Amino acid sequence: MAKCLILCLCMVMLSINVAHAMNETCIDDISIVLQIDLYRNSCPEAESIIFSSVENAVSQDARMAASLLRLHFHDCFVNAMLLDDTEDFVGEKTAPPNLNSLRGFEVIDVIKSELESVCPQTVSCADILATVARDSVVISGGPSWEVEMGRKDSLGASKEAAANNIPGPNSTVPILVAKFQNVGLSFNDMIVLSGAHTLGMARCSTFSARLQGSNGPDINLDFLQNLQQLCSQMDGNSRLAQLDLVSPATFDNQYYVNLLSGEGLLPSDQALVTDDYQTRQIVLSYAEDPLVFFEDFKSSMLKMGSLGVMTGTDGEIRKNCRVVN
Repeated sequence: MAKCLILCLCMVMLSINVAHAMNETCIDDISIVLQIDLYRNSCPEAESIIFSSVENAVSQDARMAASLLRLHFHDCFVNAMLLDDTEDFVGEKTAPPNLNSLRGFEVIDVIKSELESVCPQTVSCADILATVARDSVVISGGPSWEVEMGRKDSLGASKEAAANNIPGPNSTVPILVAKFQNVGLSFNDMIVLSGAHTLGMARCSTFSARLQGSNGPDINLDFLQNLQQLCSQMDGNSRLAQLDLVSPATFDNQYYVNLLSGEGLLPSDQALVTDDYQTRQIVLSYAEDPLVFFEDFKSSMLKMGSLGVMTGTDGEIRKNCRVVN
């Protein structure tokens, strides 16, 4: 009997060890396991600190919600958006899609500084970006979701990747689809994530191609004439227009309604209803049902936030989001 008990105990211990080893192998194979509430014990104040900072920033500048959301978008496409140029390092901030365009870096600095004072080298800058994106949507009246954490910060940057990977404002539907698919996002992801343009503003220089159109089935002449008037003023190229004139500071489905009435600001936005039947049908569904848009947007944000993430020695947790440690 004693031998039997010992044998059984050994079998149990062997099973536990095998299961543990399999679990470690799975984690290595996946390369990272993002988790909800990762900082519950190591930095329990993290999400409240981030939310408070975003809320304060947006209260002072309503446009900041769109800016912070856009930072996360761009970072997901290239993974090193926050790093500054130095004498011996070239970051991605000066790549054409980002130069004189991205903003909100100071808000990230404030959040990182506060987190470092409470729980040093615990919360990565990449996780901060994912969280501020969610909080910006929520504060603007949009849906909420549980942000999965556990990203590491990149050790390098690629200005070339930033220039080539990030979709431009004049992109056609095929180009948009290709750019999104290159990073692992689908046709549907592209259309629903474009809905983030329900917030924010754009310079006249980014939608000048829209001002040339004067005919076609989806042309809104009054809309275009107002834009032409705005952009024809002194310093016209640097003037800003709302991406959504109807509810510019609210995260809703108005973006899609605008597209159907010919009021998409960027050529890449309006192309979703003029260039492709499939994209137009999805735009119609989101224009008709905001809850469907919200649900799909949450899913696509979680998917985008899990792409290309780093773990282990492939990355680090920066002390300062602007420089590697």
